[in-house]
Amino acid sequence: MLKVVDGGGELQPQEQAPRPDPLGELAVRAANGDDVAMRALLRSVATPLLSAVRAIVGRNSPDVEDIAQETMVAFVHALRAFRGECSVMHYASRIAVRTAMAARRRRLSRENRADAFEEELELEFEQHAASPGHEAWASRRRALLRALLDELPVVQAETFALRVALGYSMQEVADATSAPVNTVRSRLRLAKEALRHRIEQDATLTELLGDEP
Repeated sequence: MLKVVDGGGELQPQEQAPRPDPLGELAVRAANGDDVAMRALLRSVATPLLSAVRAIVGRNSPDVEDIAQETMVAFVHALRAFRGECSVMHYASRIAVRTAMAARRRRLSRENRADAFEEELELEFEQHAASPGHEAWASRRRALLRALLDELPVVQAETFALRVALGYSMQEVADATSAPVNTVRSRLRLAKEALRHRIEQDATLTELLGDEP
């Protein structure tokens, strides 16, 4: 740190003035509706924001670009609330991290629900999960199970999906579909019976949904 000499000839530490934020002026102008400044600001933060998103969700995540775009939108919306208590880049990075973490939680939640959905379907047909060595076969079976749901009447498929895929309670399904709980139970029973019947009528389906080859 630099030193200066005071009136008594003693060396004193010199306080360094805070460095101006290189993006501060752009941020103020952008927040006040300057479109040119906004475009310049977004160009300046785009690469760091993308890096932050990649750090949270993984470089090879298929939705990195989408999350980065979501982060840019969030940054624009939050710009008016910026009070200069940190640098613009730090502010943008915090928004990127929060946005990416929220997106990651949503993705994991979707994946967990999908896994639970597949497991429940397999239990309904009293089958075992496919082994890792039969991934192609297992993928065909999962796709087929989803396709079978498309053949159900809409109210049955909707009820089955709410109950199994989303994990709603019987009462929650009833509330969501504006139906009595007993009606929900009936629809679930009919959906399961229809799926079983559809499988039993098709030898190919029986083979695919039966024991592993």
